[in-house]
Amino acid sequence: MALFSVLQTTFLLASLSLRTYQTEVWSEPLPWAPESLKVSINSTRQCLHLQWSVHNLAYHQELKMVFQIEISRIKTSNVIWVEDYSTTVKWNQVLHWSWESKLPLECAKHFLRMRSAVDDAKTPEQRFWSNWSSWEEVDVQNSLGHEPLFVFPKDKLVEEGSNVTICYVSRSQQNNISCYLEGVRMQGEQLGPNVSMFNLNHVAFIRETGTNIYCKVDQGDVIKGVVLFVSKVLEEPKDFSCETQDLTTLNCTWDPGRDTGLLKQLSQSYTLFESFSGKKILCKHKSWCSWQVAPESQETYNFTLTAENNLRKRSVYLLFNLTHRVHPKAPFNVLFKNVSATNATMTWKVHTIGNYYTLLCQVDLYGEGKVTQHNISVRVDGEHLFGGLEPDTQYMAQVRCANANRFWKWSEWTCQNFTTAEAAPSEAPDVWRNVKSAQGDCVVTLFWKPLLKLQANGKILFYNIVIENLDRSSISKLLSIPAPANGTEVILDQCLYQIHVTANNSVGTSPASVIIVSGDPGNTEVEEERVKGTEDGFSLSWKPQPRNVTGYIVDWCDHPRDPLCDLQWKNLGPNTTSTVVSSGAFRPGVRYNFRIYGISTERVPYLLEKKTGYSQELAPSDNPQVVMSNLTSHSFTLSWKDYSTESQPSFIQGYHVYLKSKAGQCHSGWEKAVLSDDAVCCKYKIDNPKQKTFVVENLQPESFYEFLVTPYTSVGEGPHGAFTKVTTPDEYSPILIRIILPMVFCILLITIICYLKSQWMKEKCYPDIPDPYKSSVLSLIKSKENPRLTIMNIKDCVPDSIEVLNKQEGTRKSLTETESTKPTYLYLLPTETSYSGPEPCICFENFTYNQAASDSASCGHVPVPPKAPPSQLGLLTSPENLLKSLEKNYMNSLGEIPAGETSLNYVSQLASPMSGDKSSLPTNPPEPALCSEYKMQMAIPLGLASAPSSGSSSFSSITLLDEGEHYH
Repeated sequence: MALFSVLQTTFLLASLSLRTYQTEVWSEPLPWAPESLKVSINSTRQCLHLQWSVHNLAYHQELKMVFQIEISRIKTSNVIWVEDYSTTVKWNQVLHWSWESKLPLECAKHFLRMRSAVDDAKTPEQRFWSNWSSWEEVDVQNSLGHEPLFVFPKDKLVEEGSNVTICYVSRSQQNNISCYLEGVRMQGEQLGPNVSMFNLNHVAFIRETGTNIYCKVDQGDVIKGVVLFVSKVLEEPKDFSCETQDLTTLNCTWDPGRDTGLLKQLSQSYTLFESFSGKKILCKHKSWCSWQVAPESQETYNFTLTAENNLRKRSVYLLFNLTHRVHPKAPFNVLFKNVSATNATMTWKVHTIGNYYTLLCQVDLYGEGKVTQHNISVRVDGEHLFGGLEPDTQYMAQVRCANANRFWKWSEWTCQNFTTAEAAPSEAPDVWRNVKSAQGDCVVTLFWKPLLKLQANGKILFYNIVIENLDRSSISKLLSIPAPANGTEVILDQCLYQIHVTANNSVGTSPASVIIVSGDPGNTEVEEERVKGTEDGFSLSWKPQPRNVTGYIVDWCDHPRDPLCDLQWKNLGPNTTSTVVSSGAFRPGVRYNFRIYGISTERVPYLLEKKTGYSQELAPSDNPQVVMSNLTSHSFTLSWKDYSTESQPSFIQGYHVYLKSKAGQCHSGWEKAVLSDDAVCCKYKIDNPKQKTFVVENLQPESFYEFLVTPYTSVGEGPHGAFTKVTTPDEYSPILIRIILPMVFCILLITIICYLKSQWMKEKCYPDIPDPYKSSVLSLIKSKENPRLTIMNIKDCVPDSIEVLNKQEGTRKSLTETESTKPTYLYLLPTETSYSGPEPCICFENFTYNQAASDSASCGHVPVPPKAPPSQLGLLTSPENLLKSLEKNYMNSLGEIPAGETSLNYVSQLASPMSGDKSSLPTNPPEPALCSEYKMQMAIPLGLASAPSSGSSSFSSITLLDEGEHYH
C-alpha cells in the first residue's frame, strides 16, 4: 500500500514537470510569424488588400504555411470574417491577400489581424499557431472631406440577381435623410448616428446606363446619388465552329448569346487561344474571328474561346482537322447557251482548293412549280444540259458545291434565270357562243377562253375566225381579232354556219376549234327549275339524252347584274349528267341562271334545261314602291307592278300587306301582327308572287289608315319601314264631285269664250262713248280747203239768255221713231233786236243720242255770220234731210263757203271739254244754262241753211224745240 502511494506521487510529479515544460515551449514565439503587415483599400472594387512577409527563413528555403485572418467591423469584438489562407512561403517573399466587402468600406471602420502556423511535411512537429498580430484599423471616413452627405458605393458593377448593400454617411446630427431607388423610397438599417445602410436583394436590369439611387435631406436641398450598373449574366458562347474556304484562313464563328446590356467599355470581350501553337488573339467582333493558318501546314487545331467581363469568365473548346472543315466558295460565271423551246445548256466555274480536291456540285432547276435536282462532280468548270423544257417558260437554275472527299458544308447558292424560245400553240381555244334573233338575223356573240401558258407556248398575238356558210359552201368570211380580246360579235342570216377559231403567236397557229351556228333558236320553251347553292357551288344534274351527243355545256354569268355579264361555260363529257359549278365570283343574294346544252354529233348545240338559284338567299333589303289608286270611302287599290322579282336577293314567295287603323279591328282574311316597335296592326298574306295589285276593302269613311307592303321569302321578309298614310273620303264626296266638276268645267268654258269674245260683247252690250273729235260727221265736212274746220268749243259761244223748258217725259220724241213721227226741227228764236256778243249761237240736235238728262245739260253757241238777218232764220231742215244734204255736198258746199264763215263750236253733252284740242280750252269756262233735255248734237256750216239776207246782225239764242213747243 505504501509502495502504491510512492508510485502515484512519482507519476504526478513527472506529469507536472512535463506540463510545465510544454507551457514554456508554447509560450515562446513562433520563429515564422507574419510581420510587416500593411493594409490598403480599393474603393472601386470595395476590397481590403493585405500584404505581409515572413522572416527567419533560410536562403532558398520554402515552407508551406497557413495564415488565419480575422476581420472585425465597427469594433474589434465584432468579428465578421475568419479565413485560413494556405500558401508556400519563400525567403524574402511579400505575401498578398484581398477581401471584398459587401458593405462599402466608407460606411464603417474595419479591423484586421492575422496569425500563422507551419503546415509542411518537412517539419514533423505538431502545428502550433503563432501569436495574433496587432489589430490594423481601416477608417475611410476620415478621408471623405467636409460635404454634408455621401452615398456609397460609387459606380458599382454587379450581375443581375445579386444582393447589394447601399449606405450613406451624413455630417449632420439630424437623422432626417431619405433614400430612393428609381424614385421608390427604401427602408434601411442604422449603423451609427450618421450612417445607415440599405440591403437590395436580387437587383434587376433596368437600363444600359445603370440604375439611379439617391438620398436627400428631407428639409433641405442636399441630394447625393450613385449609379448602380447591373449586368445581365454573361452566357457561354454557343455553336462555336471553325472552317476554311481556301486552306489559308480559318473563320471561327459562335453565338454570343444575349447581350449583357452594359455600355461598350463595360461589355464582354472574346479571346481565341490555340493550344498547339500557343498563339492567342483578341477578337474584334462578338460573334466571329479570323485565324491565319500556320505556314508549316498544321492540320490539327485545339481552340479555346473565352468570353470575359469584369464579373465573370466563360470558355468553350474545339478540336478539329483542317482538311475536314473545308467550306468552298460559291460558283461563279454561270451562263446558258443553246437555249431552244425545250432544251438549254448551263455552264459555271468553281474556285480551286489545293491541287487534288474534287468538288461535288448540286444543280437545281425551278420552273412551272416544279423542281428538278442534279449532282455533278467538277474540278474547275461545270456543265449540264436541261431537257424536256416547256416553250416560252422562264426558269431559274442554281448551283452550289462542296468538298467531294470530306463533306463539311455546301457553298452558297449561285442563281441565274433563263427563258425558253416560243413554239406554236398546242391546244385549240375553248369556244362558246350566245345567239340572239334581231330583225330576222342572228346576232352571234363568240367567246373564247385565253389559252393556258403551257398551251399557248408564247404570247398570243391575234385570233383568226373563219365563218363558213354550210348551205352555200363557196361563201366564207375571215376575221382577225387582236389579242387580248376574248370575244367578238357577228351578224348572220338564217343559214347554217360553221365557225373555226384559231389562236396565233409569233411561231404558228393553234389547232382550230369548230362550232356550228344555226338560225333555228331551238327549244326556247324550256321550263326553269330552281336549285339551291352551297358554299361549294351549285350542284346541277340533268336527264341523259336518248340520242347521240358528243358532250354537254353548262353556261352562266359570273356577274348577272352587269350588262357585260362575263359569260362562263363548262365543257362536260357525253356520259356526264351532273356537275358542280363553283366560282370565286359567286356572291350571296345574287340570282344565277344556268343553261344546259347538249352537243349533237353534227356539233350543233341545243338547249336542254334551265336552272336558277342563289348561292345563299338573303332577306329582301327593300320594299316595292306602292302606288295607291281608286280611293273611295270604303276601299282603295294598291299596286306595285314595277317591282322586279328577278333582282331580289332571294326567291319572292309572296307579299305581306300591313294595315294600321285607329279601330284596330281586322276583317276576314286579315290577322293581327305585332311589329318590331310593338305596334299592333293587321296583316294580309298574298301567296302568289306574280300578284302585284291588292284592293283594301271594308274601310270606314273619313277614317285614317296606314299601309305597308313587304315581300317575304324563305329567309325572311322585307324591312318594316315607314308606313304610307291615307284618309278615306266621306260617302257623298263622289256624288258632289260628279256634279261640281261639270259645273266648274262649264263655267270655265263660258269664261274662256267670254274672254275671247270680250270685244264683241263690249260692242254689243255697252259700247264706248264716241269721241266727238273722231266723229264720222266731222270727217265728212272736212276738206283740203277747210283744214281748220273743227268741233265747236264752249268758249266760242256765250249765250245772252237761256230759256228753261219743262215738258213731260211722254212728249219726248226720238229720232229712231218710225217715218210717221214728225221730225224734230231747228228753231231760231230771236229775243232782242240787238246782240252785243261776239257771234249768234245755234243749238243742234244730236243724232246719236236722244235721252233725258236729269240733272244738267249745256247748250253751246255756234258763231253765225253777222250778215244773216234774224228775220230769215227759221226752220232749216229735218235731221234726215240735213244728213243727206251734208253727204251730198261734201266737197262742193264746203268749197263755196268762205273760210271765215265756217267756224263752228261743238256742244258737249256733258258740258265739259273731254276731248279735242285741250290747249284751246279755257281755264274757267262759263257755266252753261240748264236744259230740260239733251238733244242729238252735230256741227254744220251755217252756209247750208238757205236764209234771206237781212241787215240786222243781232241774233237770239237758238234752241231746238220739239213739236208743240213754243218760245216766249
